[in-house]
Amino acid sequence: MAKIFVLDTNIILHDYQSVKQFQDNDIVIPMAVVEELDKFKKGNDALSFNARAFMREITKLTDKYKMGKRGFPLGPGLGFIKIEPNHPFAPEFQDLFRDDIQDHRILATAMWVRDNNPRRFVALVTKDINLRLKAKAAGMEVQDYLRDRMDDEVTDSLEREVIQMDATSEAVQRLAYGQDNFMDWKEVSAKEPTPNQLYIFNIGGDSVCARYDSSRKQIVLVPTRQACGIKPRNTEQKFALDACLNKKIPLVSLTGGAGTGKTLLALAAAMELADEYDQIILSRPTVVLGGQDIGFLPGDQRSKMSPYVQPLMDNLDVIKRCFRPGSKQVQRIEAMLREERLLISPLAYIRGRSLGKVYFIVDEAQNLTPHEVKTIITRAGEGTKMVFTGDIFQIDQPYLDQWSNGLTHLGEKMKGQALFQHVFLRKGERSELSDMAAKLL
Repeated sequence: MAKIFVLDTNIILHDYQSVKQFQDNDIVIPMAVVEELDKFKKGNDALSFNARAFMREITKLTDKYKMGKRGFPLGPGLGFIKIEPNHPFAPEFQDLFRDDIQDHRILATAMWVRDNNPRRFVALVTKDINLRLKAKAAGMEVQDYLRDRMDDEVTDSLEREVIQMDATSEAVQRLAYGQDNFMDWKEVSAKEPTPNQLYIFNIGGDSVCARYDSSRKQIVLVPTRQACGIKPRNTEQKFALDACLNKKIPLVSLTGGAGTGKTLLALAAAMELADEYDQIILSRPTVVLGGQDIGFLPGDQRSKMSPYVQPLMDNLDVIKRCFRPGSKQVQRIEAMLREERLLISPLAYIRGRSLGKVYFIVDEAQNLTPHEVKTIITRAGEGTKMVFTGDIFQIDQPYLDQWSNGLTHLGEKMKGQALFQHVFLRKGERSELSDMAAKLL
């Protein structure tokens, strides 16, 4: 018989089309979930969009079909969806869950659905870890939403995208010694590499960086470059800076721990290429308690934005310190800030824009959902370059993790595309103290 999945609010807010991802099984939406969605319907963020989109889909179904015993049909090849009124806990659980909160109402309804469908498999689907623990304690089958969850092999592969080998062939040695700046891929591989595959060739005590250029069908040398006074300090930073400076690669993701230089390298590359773009935009998602917008903070727009953009301003100060105070380079940066050719803003203020000929940097992208990342990238116009940076192991969103966040999805879904390059930075370069703390504490 068809299974029954009871969905928590966070599943719909994460993916408003989630009800269509359970094949021919049935979906139950507790009334408590509808009540919570009503609180999210006003606003311009992704949660509000998903809440409104889901309610529109439900309205279409209720207008198109008549409700049967199982609810409304979701469509060909799919099951049914039913809005279930709230139900109390069974008497033996009422002392266990005394607080009258929405999570308990959802769990009580899920348990009621299970008890009234003894011949069918019933599970509560939620991304809330605490609710999952409560459900397990009550003997309720509970699952995470697995539709957009990557497995461990994917996250591991994103950290192993560089191929290292010893320089044995003559062609590799010519590349290593600078006699050539490219070579045929057949010198190092039996089959054609994926676009933008990265290589480190070890020769003696030195290493040479290279990248497969699919447009030329050649492995090309990645030289040591600098941008706006910033020089790479290790091979991963060399790859990252090269990707950020390469206009033929309009989409780049940089991942790594704190202090690895992700944001600094992206910003330095953008400043180096400033004359080739109409505007440089640095943005980051605003993660606040309770899902509130930054509008609840006191002060004007600049005051509200300050806590979120300060880390970006710190990176800009690092670049300015590479030059003498009052120099032409510093004056140019300050003029770009005044004229808003260099714009630092929370991501909430970027939504809805069409981005043409813009160098767009999204910091802390691990706090975005896959749908949000897709929404941002699809706004890219002609001549726009986008760089997403973040650490998938430092996520502030309560319903995202290292397997389901937008940055992980970006690296996996875009892997092998000629317009995309991913670089994982593993070595911290902020300071010797910072590096020691990251390793030992």
